[in-house]
Amino acid sequence: MLRSPAEPADDAGKLFAAAKPTANLSKPAREYLASMGIDDPDADAKSAGLIWMHALAIGYSLAYLRENGDGIRRDWPRIPLPADRSALESSAALGERIAALLDTQADVPGVTAGKIDPIFKSIGLITKTGGGQLDAAGQDLAITAGWSHRGKAGVVMPARGKLTQRPYDQDEARAIESQAAARGVSADDLRLLLGNSTCDIYLNSVAYWRNIPVKVWEYHIGGYQVLKKWLSYREKEILARALKPEEAREVTNIARRIAGIILLQTRLDENYKAVCAAVYAWK
Repeated sequence: MLRSPAEPADDAGKLFAAAKPTANLSKPAREYLASMGIDDPDADAKSAGLIWMHALAIGYSLAYLRENGDGIRRDWPRIPLPADRSALESSAALGERIAALLDTQADVPGVTAGKIDPIFKSIGLITKTGGGQLDAAGQDLAITAGWSHRGKAGVVMPARGKLTQRPYDQDEARAIESQAAARGVSADDLRLLLGNSTCDIYLNSVAYWRNIPVKVWEYHIGGYQVLKKWLSYREKEILARALKPEEAREVTNIARRIAGIILLQTRLDENYKAVCAAVYAWK
């Protein structure tokens, strides 16, 4: 929602005029919503956000990205709009889920907070090599595994770092099977989404984040490999200190958020195909 100054008479004599929310929607977008029976999006933020959340859901569908790669590369994405209000609301609900997973300022129940689902609970555990407790007050959380270095003019340059790629262990495999059963799909289907192997990502010779599925590790946003980019700016040489415990936990939470997005992929693709099967016809 945008906020524009109210009419002068509304707040005569006040230092700051009140602001009236206005939906950030074009005239054609408003006409589209009106055709769905939504006549006043300015009065309801959720209604105003339906198109935006729908666009987010479509934009995160790999099927959409594959079919529309050229337009996206030219910065001209075209988002199909559903002809039915229920389809719009269903798509927007998926978009809201993606938005929540992307919002690192707010917890996501079941993923980063509350009763965490077993599959997410198994991902990105901060672990000490050989077992035991990490000394968070010392240097056990210092990133020295070579994830970055300073180049010319002090520019931070990503580097190889240290990781071990391996099969899922029994507990990790059971967590995948439990999630598959809850979703009514096979464990193989989930492994296809997350990758058939997982990674242990090292901070140093003492500590590592255990079980970051390979497709979570490789996940890109905006052209950058998310977790590797995060690590490159936290190398001790760059940061000049060890990580704080909450910073180390942030990697865990980022990995779980990315896994949540990946696990929505089948639904996102099905949603895109359903929208394409019944597209709104512009006048």
